[in-house]
Amino acid sequence: MTPPPPPPPPPPPPLGRPRRKDAPVVTPALDDTELAAATDALAHGRWSRVRTLLAETGEDWDLRGHRLAVLGRCPGGAAWAGDWQLAEPESGDAATLLAFATVQLALRGKGSPEAADAACRTAARMLPHDPTPWLGVLTLARRTGTVDEREHAFDQIRARHPDHHHAHHLMTACLAEHQEGDTDDPLHQVYDFAAWAAEQAPADSPLAVLPVVAHAERYRVMAAAGLEPPDPAASGHWSTRRARQVMKAAFDWWLEWEGEGHPRRKVDLNFLAHAKFYEGRMAEAAALFHRIGRYVTPAPWAYTGRDARKAFKAARDTAYRAT
Repeated sequence: MTPPPPPPPPPPPPLGRPRRKDAPVVTPALDDTELAAATDALAHGRWSRVRTLLAETGEDWDLRGHRLAVLGRCPGGAAWAGDWQLAEPESGDAATLLAFATVQLALRGKGSPEAADAACRTAARMLPHDPTPWLGVLTLARRTGTVDEREHAFDQIRARHPDHHHAHHLMTACLAEHQEGDTDDPLHQVYDFAAWAAEQAPADSPLAVLPVVAHAERYRVMAAAGLEPPDPAASGHWSTRRARQVMKAAFDWWLEWEGEGHPRRKVDLNFLAHAKFYEGRMAEAAALFHRIGRYVTPAPWAYTGRDARKAFKAARDTAYRAT
């Protein structure tokens, strides 16, 4: 009897290094798996998945704003949102998705800012109590509008949701860009704005971290103007008395409240870890990196043109080795 042939050899190992579970990733959806799935569906024209997601989101305004901002960046999103609107012309969700997608086209130079603004205002008329269409207006005005237009959009958002997370971050970035002289003014308006927002917010609001965001935004502006070194490690921006006070208050807030249920909590944690790392507080930075996990946000790691993922990983590895 002929013996059976020997089993085939095992396949060769895959080329390259296997991806570690903690390998940093930059993804707009962050850890919102439902949003990631809906974004993928929208890219393939399945807007019904987005309709279901937004219906389930309800009036959680921070979550709704986060999801629509991400969905608006989806390739082909404007066309698919237009199809949805044709099928359901009375849908405020379809109008708002179309508005955000149109804003993104305008910001990429592929559409008219006037058309994007009009789309946002159409959605705002359809959903008068929703701050999200006005978030689209503010996102557009951040790059193409006047100071008055930004302030008006921000006021409209706050009238509907006073503690809107994304809107406060956008306004902080706008205000930080006002530069006079060749130093950082400790009384700069962005610092006052961030302190005011943190003080007036509820005790468990992640706006407690906004002063840290303001500090990073000022570094971005000054580095771009050549007033700070492009390498944040060579800057004394995080070692001033004011900076240390701001970062201690934000870290102490995080220890008590954590804000684990907030959809944009990874954004705040990235800003806080960045600040603590460049302050030289490695144990605190390591704790924050552990809580962040894999989710890297371009701001603030990509400031001064750095690769966000590489900058995050280098800082995380250094903080882990030091503790």
